[in-house]
Parts: sequence; structure tokens; C-alpha cells
Amino acid sequence: MADEGYDSALAGYTSEQVTLLGETKTVYRTGSGPAVIVIHEVPGITPLVAEFGRKVAERGMTAVLPDLFGTPGRPPSGAYIATSMARACVSREFTILATKKSSPVTAWLRALANHEHERCGGPGVGAVGMCLTGGFALAMMVDPVVVAPVLSQPSLPFAIGAKASRDVGLSDAELSAVKQRVDKGACVIGLRFTGDRAVPAARFARLREELGDGFIGVEIDSSEGNPWGYKTAAHSVLTEDYSDADGSPTRAALDQVLDFFSDRLGVG
Repeated sequence: MADEGYDSALAGYTSEQVTLLGETKTVYRTGSGPAVIVIHEVPGITPLVAEFGRKVAERGMTAVLPDLFGTPGRPPSGAYIATSMARACVSREFTILATKKSSPVTAWLRALANHEHERCGGPGVGAVGMCLTGGFALAMMVDPVVVAPVLSQPSLPFAIGAKASRDVGLSDAELSAVKQRVDKGACVIGLRFTGDRAVPAARFARLREELGDGFIGVEIDSSEGNPWGYKTAAHSVLTEDYSDADGSPTRAALDQVLDFFSDRLGVG
């Protein structure tokens, strides 16, 4: 649950305890219409993650934010990020280093997608993962209810070595199921900054190899001296490193993601 000191960051959201597959988590919601599962990054549901959810809601959809770790509403800081990362790394819910394996928490997230689809209606559910959870939307796509998956800076498994750098965080069976979905018309959006070592170019290259035109990779120039002034270490496309300036690549990426959700969920 949110700390009272951070309530203002979650203004406009309601919260509910949701039990699925024997596990109970707090889920925050805002808006109405078809559901989009917003899976927060490290360190947790920060003010900018909550703001992204409001942008989803403004487009006529229900933003659904499950609380996986951290303190909802708390702004990021170096110490807070380190603490949340350490807890995630030892949690059995997350697969940090192993290749060809999705994180166990994705089963709960797929159950949440079905729960929210029944609650909100529409042709299906959208999902966006960020950072540590970036690839979770791809694993959720194994369930046909997830019709609009977005991978924002997918960082698992950690890119230690060439094999892990190309890994997409799925078992062979899950990848096969995703490819079958793509063959039937589904597609996936991926977002990364070009200088982000946590999300190597090799991972996006692998997604293009496996999914072909079904993978839309958006790679934003963060090289030194780039025209928009993004840090060379920029990481969070839709939140912490986002620029709302007219014509900025991150603004274009946000619009592309929201349009994708709207189109696939039949909104507007």
C-alpha cells in the first residue's frame, strides 16, 4: 500500500487487494474503458509511472498498475533504486540471470490481464513493462487476451555476455506461442535508447529475427552530442528520461505507444 507521505503522486487512483493464483497484490487503477496493465520499473510505482498511467486513462482506457515492489508514489533516488533492485534480485518472482526462462511473476500478471479483461471489457488487454519488467509484456502475450504488448527498455535477463544479450526472456515454448500470435496478426512494440547497456541492441536484433515485421523496434539516439540532449546513460523512455518537447523522439514514442493501445483495444 502507498505510504501516506506519497499519496499525492497517486491522486486519481483507486486501490484494491487482488488475489490470483493464491497470491495477493495491491492494484491501482485510474480511468475507464479497456484495460492496459502498466508494469512499473525499478524502484516501484514512481510519480512518473503514475503519470504515464494517467496519460493512458486520458485516451479512454483503464490504467492498471500492480504493485510488485517498492513504495507506491515514492520518487526515485540512488539508495531507493539500489534497495529495490536488491530485493528484486533475491525474489523468487523474478528471473534475473537465467536465459530461456520467463519470470514466475508473469503467470500472475497473465491472470491479472484476464481478471481486468472481465472487469473492463473490450477486445483484449494492453500491457507495458519497463526496465526489469520490460520483457514481461512479451511473456504475457502467450495468453491471447493480451493484444497490445509494449516492451520499454526490457532489461532481463541481465546482459552479461553475448548469449544473455540476445535472450528475450522466454522459454522456447513461450517464444513459439508468441510467434504463432504474430503469424496471426499480433505485433509488439519495443523501446530503447541506443546507448543503454542494460538493453543491448542484440536483444532487439533477436526480436526482429524471431518476429519479423511483427516487432516494431523504436531506438532513440542517446549517443554523445545527440540533437535532443538525452544522456548517454538514458534508460527510461516513457518516464525518467522522457522529454515532452514537441518533436522529441520520446514524445513520438509515447504517442506511438498510446496510439497502439487505442488501435488494438478499439478506443477512439
